[in-house]
Amino acid sequence: MEEIMTDKQYDGILQMIGMILDGCKDLEEAKIKIEALREGKKDN
Repeated sequence: MEEIMTDKQYDGILQMIGMILDGCKDLEEAKIKIEALREGKKDN
């Protein structure tokens, strides 16, 4: 079954990325935070 992302879901994801980036000093810190979120999602 193919999942299709709605415009609202896509916008929500971009907003979350924006919030993560706002709190980061550099690209490496952003990558670490995003990877931590991905690892947390895999555990659920």
